Parts: sequence; structure tokens; C-alpha cells
Amino acid sequence: MDKQRDFVLRTIEERGVKFVRLWFTDVIGTLKSVAIAPAEVEGAFTEGLGFDGSAIEGLTRSYESDLLAHPDPTTFQTLPWRGEIDPTGRMFCDITTPDGQPAVADPRHVLKRTLAKAADAGFTFYTHPEIEFYLLKSSSFGAEGPEPVDSAGYFDNVPGGTAHDFRRRSVRMLEDLGISVEYSHHEGGPGQNEIDLRYADALATADNIMTFRTVVKEVAIEQGVYATFMPKPLSGKPGSGMHTHMSLFEGDRNAFYEEGAQYQLSKTGRQFIAGLLTHANEIAAVTNQFVNSYKRLWGGDEAPSFICWGHNNRSALVRVPMYKPNKGQSTRVEYRALDSAANPYLAFALMLAAGLKGIEEGYELPPEAEDNVWSLTDSERRALGYAQLPASLDHALEYMEESELVAETLGEQVFNYVLLNKRREWQEYRAQVTPFELKSNLEML
Repeated sequence: MDKQRDFVLRTIEERGVKFVRLWFTDVIGTLKSVAIAPAEVEGAFTEGLGFDGSAIEGLTRSYESDLLAHPDPTTFQTLPWRGEIDPTGRMFCDITTPDGQPAVADPRHVLKRTLAKAADAGFTFYTHPEIEFYLLKSSSFGAEGPEPVDSAGYFDNVPGGTAHDFRRRSVRMLEDLGISVEYSHHEGGPGQNEIDLRYADALATADNIMTFRTVVKEVAIEQGVYATFMPKPLSGKPGSGMHTHMSLFEGDRNAFYEEGAQYQLSKTGRQFIAGLLTHANEIAAVTNQFVNSYKRLWGGDEAPSFICWGHNNRSALVRVPMYKPNKGQSTRVEYRALDSAANPYLAFALMLAAGLKGIEEGYELPPEAEDNVWSLTDSERRALGYAQLPASLDHALEYMEESELVAETLGEQVFNYVLLNKRREWQEYRAQVTPFELKSNLEML
């Protein structure tokens, strides 16, 4: 760690860095930032930087509001969009109380704690997110709703299109920040794009997602458009998901791979999927944390609505992608409910905890879904045992409230805060009179 610190201090000096931003995330997944002068960085490393945690969503109770942000030197990067005028660096922080204890409500710590539990069982957790978002002409919208920047579709090549330049600039910026991108392409909705980050350990991936959102927003501002990670911004068009591929490794060996097994999927892999399916409803209020998230889940267009798994079945909640011959390391499972607006630290912690529970308890994996689950009737789905995902945020909160797994993984304070915050959101949503009701009922009744 000392070597890393020295490297950061040397880099700041050599590159003439004028500001260093310390980044951390609140419980809802909003990025927080405080800028310090280069001269303050050494002190921040040794003592942390004090701030009032009661001002941050969910971080403390008001009577224990003093917190310290400790920059993680391994996350230091210079921000490419700041250019050469005032070179600016950034580091992610771990949050502690003044006596050096990890702050119980720091989402990064929640994930670290769950990763430590996996490490005790001999596992390292890797994730690979496919992040979808919409590019709109502006953040304001008229009677027609938000206006996408184009009317292109899946994998379309749009000559001279905004999205090309946008993706090229974003990918280059992410690479400058040390974040490897695997794919980028136009998605199914008008103005919808997808950028996939390369496999990395889950903590690095969660940090990368937070950086990714910032980069996408910055590039959008630069190009005169607006980027949104809202799960379902356009009615009747696909929602924005964050399908996440996951695998557990034991040392250099992929614990999900077993040569000769069905789909080359090991017993560990099967139990992990069973854990995800068993606890999917309990973790939904975190993987799909907004009222709008459920418009995506129940709006069709490849969003999963039912709890089942399948091999290469895009209508299933958990998909086992096609096996690449002679590439045992690539065996993985894909969780398709997660949306682009989730807090990645908390969502990864809960998906990992659910999978580990399946392994610990030896959960049995039910038979796979071979049909298109959306085209079945309700009675056919019932007969096959495919339960529904929650239909609303309120429904998801009822499951979460009863969940020992979620309470234990998040810790009491985060658990209670999420419930409180999301109940408030649901009440505000439920109390409004919507354009739909006025249009349907005002003249008729």
C-alpha cells in the first residue's frame, strides 16, 4: 500500500495535477465527490478526510455523523474529460468512523464484507456487466415525452450518427481510465446504446460502473445530448438493463466449470443459480430499486418477469450462455433482472450472497426452462413452477422486509434505510394522479 501511495504522490507531482477528487457512493448509488488540493493528499492517506455523514443519503444517524473518507490509492486515475487545463485526479474511498471502524452504511464496505465471506469459502467473485442506457436530445421533454437522438435499432450502423461518435469517445475515455471495454453497439430502442465492461473482480467492477456512469454523462454533455440510466424512459420501447455475467474462481480454476457435465456447469454452478432463483424476490428491491424499474421488468422486450433459468434462453431470469469449446474458464451465469440504475456495490453483494447461500445449503436446481417463458399462458407457467418476480416496488419491499439473507448481507442500518427510503418513494408515487388516469377517466366518469 505504501508503494501505491508513493506512486500516487509522484504521479500527482509529475503530471501537475491541480485537484484530486475523492469519490464514494451513498446507499442509493449516487456518486459523491469532494475535491482536495494535491498538498492534502498525503494527510488524507494517513488520517482520512473528515466530513459530515448525516448530509449523505443513508450513511449515518444524525447523532454519529462524523465520518472519514480514506482514499484507496489503487484506484487513482486522472480524469480525461478535465483535459490539460487543470489536470484532475480521482480516487475511490473507504468510509470509516473516527475510531477507525468501517462505516456500517458504506456500500463499498458492504460488498467488501460479502467478498471476504466468499474468500473464506475459497472463492473469488468475478462480474462482467452489459450496461444499457438511452441518449436523448435533452433532459427536458414535451407532450410526446423524451426524444431519442436517433430511431436506429439493434446493432444498427447509423452513418454519421450521434451514437457512433458518442460510443467511440466514451470507450476511449474509459480506456484512458484503465477500464477495459469488451463491446459497444446500438441497442434495440431508439437512441439506446450498450457498452460492456470486461470481466474483473466484483469490487473493481462496481468501482468501474460508478466511473462509467460519470464518463457517459460527461461525454453526453460534451456532445450536446443527454444520457439516462433510467430503467424504462420510453413507454413501449425496451428498458435499460445491466445483465451481469458472474463466475466464482478457486485460485485459477473456474468453480462453475466441469468438463462433461451438462452445459459444462459444475455442481457449484448449479447450486449458485439455485440460490439466485430462491432469493430473487428478496433482493429485487435492491437490484431493481425504483418505481420505474418494474415498468421495465413487466414491459416485455427481453426483460425477465418470471423466476426460472435456461441455457441460452433470453426469456429466463438466469441464463447459462453457450459454452465455448476448450474455454472452461468462460463458464458463467448471467443474471438478467438487474437494471442500469442499481447501486452496483449492494446489488453485487446480494447476488453473491444469494449464490453462496445456494452452495452452503446445497440448494437443488429446478429443471430448466426450454420454452419462451413470455409466450406461455399463466396456467402453463404455474404448472411448470415459474413464480413471478415482484410486480411493483411495493411488492418487492414486502419480500425484502421478511428476508434474513438481505438483512444479514446489508447490515441493519443499510437494510432499514433502504426500506425507509423506498417506502417513501412508493408512497409518493401512489399518491399522485397520473396522465393515464386523467386520460382514461376524466371525461368518461
